[in-house]
Amino acid sequence: MDARVTQPAPLSQTVVSTPSQPASASIPARVVLVRHAATEWSKSGRHTGRTDLTLLPEGEAEARRLGGRLVGLRPALVLSSPPRRALDTCRLAGFGDGVETADLLLEMDYGQYEGLTTDQIRKRRPSWDLFADGCPGGETISDVGRRCDALIARLRSDPRLAGRDVLAFAHGHVLRVLTARWLDLEAREARHFALGAGAVAVLEWEHEWTALAGWNR
Repeated sequence: MDARVTQPAPLSQTVVSTPSQPASASIPARVVLVRHAATEWSKSGRHTGRTDLTLLPEGEAEARRLGGRLVGLRPALVLSSPPRRALDTCRLAGFGDGVETADLLLEMDYGQYEGLTTDQIRKRRPSWDLFADGCPGGETISDVGRRCDALIARLRSDPRLAGRDVLAFAHGHVLRVLTARWLDLEAREARHFALGAGAVAVLEWEHEWTALAGWNR
């Protein structure tokens, strides 16, 4: 068996359809989402909201490889969540010049559950469901949904982005909720979109409908 690692094809070579959009709308053609690369807590499944962790060495290497997967992308706007794990992923992937930080892309605030795994939380609260119950002292999934709605509204109202790409570096849960809201689903439906560390997703349009064009690339 060939043990060599196969590098994913560049994004420009794997678009599943030609981006299209309502002709009258001043909106981005695509929004490319990137979850930050691996940290100590992402590897162990600990909820990482506002704790400002750095990337692991393997995460740094993963972030550099993202540059090859995003080659050919010429975004009109590059956004990043402010914590280092997102910003460093952005920079190591080659998109640090001109990046704009956006608090709307901050990860869900896990409150009292910050740093805990789901198994640890359920030892205290066996029926706990992040998407239904939220986090004491932190946010609910609806709170995150409202932030994502505000970001989508901003992108759709900026004429400079019309027909162009936006690139956003952020975190697992907020990007999952952003995807659900882009698709006009309730924020809690983000439970059905699992996004790995260092993974890429593509939101776009098919005619007048919002569409999911790629996931976990």
